[in-house]
Amino acid sequence: MEALNQKSIERVVSQRALQMGNSFSCQICVVGFLSGVCLTSLLLAALTSFGTFHFGPILFSSLSMDNNSTSHNNINMVTGFNCNVKLKETKRLLDLKSTRERDSDERVSSLYSVWSAVLNESRNGDNWDLWSSLPNAPHLENCKLKTQLYRNFDTRIGNETFPLWTSWKGFLQTLPVVPNEHIQNPKQDEAVSEGAYPPWIVGSDEDNYPLTRKVQRDIWIHQHPLNCNDLNVKFLVADWERLPGFGIGAQIASMSGLLGIAVNEGRVLVANHYNRADHDGCKGSSRSSWSCYFFLETSLECRQRAFELMKSEDALSKGVVTTKENYTTKRIWNGPTPRKWGRPWIYLQPTTYINGSLLISHRKMDRRWWRAQAVRYFMRFPTEYTCNLMNEARHAAFGKLAAKMALQSLDADWSKVESSDRPRSEIDEYVWSNHKPWVPRPLLSMHVRMGDKAGEMKVVEFEEYMQLADQIRSRFPNLNSIWLSTEMQQVIVKTREYSHWNFYYTKVGRQARANMSMADYEGRLGRETSTNYPLVNFLMAADSDFFVGALGSTWSFLIDGMRNTGGKVTSGYLSVNKDRFW
Repeated sequence: MEALNQKSIERVVSQRALQMGNSFSCQICVVGFLSGVCLTSLLLAALTSFGTFHFGPILFSSLSMDNNSTSHNNINMVTGFNCNVKLKETKRLLDLKSTRERDSDERVSSLYSVWSAVLNESRNGDNWDLWSSLPNAPHLENCKLKTQLYRNFDTRIGNETFPLWTSWKGFLQTLPVVPNEHIQNPKQDEAVSEGAYPPWIVGSDEDNYPLTRKVQRDIWIHQHPLNCNDLNVKFLVADWERLPGFGIGAQIASMSGLLGIAVNEGRVLVANHYNRADHDGCKGSSRSSWSCYFFLETSLECRQRAFELMKSEDALSKGVVTTKENYTTKRIWNGPTPRKWGRPWIYLQPTTYINGSLLISHRKMDRRWWRAQAVRYFMRFPTEYTCNLMNEARHAAFGKLAAKMALQSLDADWSKVESSDRPRSEIDEYVWSNHKPWVPRPLLSMHVRMGDKAGEMKVVEFEEYMQLADQIRSRFPNLNSIWLSTEMQQVIVKTREYSHWNFYYTKVGRQARANMSMADYEGRLGRETSTNYPLVNFLMAADSDFFVGALGSTWSFLIDGMRNTGGKVTSGYLSVNKDRFW
């Protein structure tokens, strides 16, 4: 009877497995079912070797030595239940799963490689049309088209007060609209209104420093007079700092001070030679110019006029044009903050977290507010070159993740779909194209500053930065990605101790010892690399959801300013120290 029951079980199991065998997910379920049968049979065989077994009051009799032979026979019977066959089936299905995963990885690698090749082609020429035959790469953007849009936003039309700044966001500005009785030139009419604000500010007013939208608009107007040849227009012409000990952060902080002086004196600031752009990556007129990386601080007409006046002794003597040498270092770095907008810094929201508490106020709140406005203006629009750098950085870090997502969204093999089958809709071209490139979110940016910075601020170990990261994650458990910027190789090595985090960073050489000066380190990297990769890190940090840094570092200080004028105020700022002047 037992043998008959055993065969019946095997027959039912075999029939069930045959019915479900075509589905991989069902196959896995069958393996689980079969394993359960094996375990159940073993348990039943073992129980038959005991004397009595009662439910209710717990009662187990002692093991009967007289049943050893029966027990052995039962176990042999269960062993004969083709468990070896079931284990082989399990191994086969696992191998099948491994093969499918390997095939999936190969498809992801293939798409990633194709994206890489086309990305390289797009940078070297106007070949963005090649993307139309490929699955959408959500982490990349059309740099040539985006730069043209920015140029429209930064150019005044005729004698209008503002460029084409309207509530029609991004590429919707380029949507052909035929005026009718319901729509009377909506874009043009709104562009000349007093309500027009610069499009490089995102988020609500509460998510930015006080008066950010108004200040950015007023700075743009100040730096772009209607007539640069007007005799009443005065200029301040200055090179970017070029001393070996000055990092990019110090250069921006110095130029921010000069912009404050220009606003206070009613001058148009003209930033001239930028030594960090003196490399082969910056082509033509952008070489040795800020315009290699970001849009210029003023119009070409005003720059030409200022350089003409620089050749005039009369203009220099009368103060029509001044230079950096007309001002003391103290005034450039610590001069009075422009009061044109009152004292908006007294309304800064306390969202900076240091030493376990929020920072309510400090002695340099005005400088913090102004430098944030200045750095936002200087970096309001990245150039095509910078856009390409960001594309390459995102592709290197997130490209395979993006490829995996793209393939999962397709119903068919993308290589077998004709490009004509992928039409570009109007909502894609004018609406969705305004979205920022994809990165894994939420994303935490972390800037770990060590090395020679110990002479200027309290330097802490990587572990303290990670404690703050874990604190954020305890509140936002879906956070598991960190964009890490650091000059120290030891920090990169220590990331291996935090396997519950996903770390991303630029692939550049880093310092092996802490006593190397930043100037020596940058010299080893070369001018181009030592400028490009920090700016990539800066922009990634500005756009990340959270930030952990050291406010004692000028670089972190400026990242904080960029975030606080980029809709990130309420994301907070967790710092391992405070600025040494506060």
